[in-house]
Amino acid sequence: MNEPLVDAHAHFFHAGCGRADWQDLNAARFRAGERMGITVHIASMLGTFGFRSPTYFPSPGDVTLGNDEMLALQTREPERVRCYVTVNPNDTEHALEEIDRCVARGAIGLKLAASRRADDALLDPVIEAAAVHKLPVLHHIWQHRRHEWPAQEASDAVELGRLAARHPGVSFILAHIGGGGDWAHTFPAVDELPNVFLELSGSGVDRGMLDDAYHAVGAARLIWGSDITMETGLAKLRALAIVGLTAEEMGAVTWRNAERIFPANTLPVSPIAPGVS
Repeated sequence: MNEPLVDAHAHFFHAGCGRADWQDLNAARFRAGERMGITVHIASMLGTFGFRSPTYFPSPGDVTLGNDEMLALQTREPERVRCYVTVNPNDTEHALEEIDRCVARGAIGLKLAASRRADDALLDPVIEAAAVHKLPVLHHIWQHRRHEWPAQEASDAVELGRLAARHPGVSFILAHIGGGGDWAHTFPAVDELPNVFLELSGSGVDRGMLDDAYHAVGAARLIWGSDITMETGLAKLRALAIVGLTAEEMGAVTWRNAERIFPANTLPVSPIAPGVS
């Protein structure tokens, strides 16, 4: 069987990002995805990525623009792109409107960045909306946050765990275990929360990271993604083969877990037997 590969954490760019090379960046992701065997990129656009308003505190207009551009890309690339709706939870009314609007147009997940600490009660209405629409929530996480970082309200796994405990019916994707900070603190913070899935992307490729993640939560709660650095996503994909996963577990990490937590029938991931068209 030709196994699918779901990238649960992808990003694309648009003309409003202030980068003249935005089309080249998108084309490069598609080329790399084809070479890596990615079946579908589940992606978001974070407003204007800081060009017109702060990346993690985007204006309502920038939030809407980024979502519109992401939905348009999904429409142009229906076989290989699915989209998250991105919101700034500091503006509750706009966030809830965006979730309803974008789900009606085909968004299949909710993306939360570093606009508000994950355990803040302000997020509860947004997560309740995700529950209504059966959306998983991809949440930006700094592994073991020790201090404040400028221009963001970064959260760590402990804080995301508090949010997940309040909303046990929602699936949370803890973003990029290799994306910064000490990942060893992340695993015990969420190992007993069955609705938190560890997403494997990030530029860090530390030896032992995948092994410890696997031993902490098992293959049923690991999800592969690449984020911005697709080359390290590929490195982790190859490393999974030596961690000790069975073929069935490998399939769970690369596509079945995503298929399970995203809304039914929204991912083009049916394996194709050789010779069958």
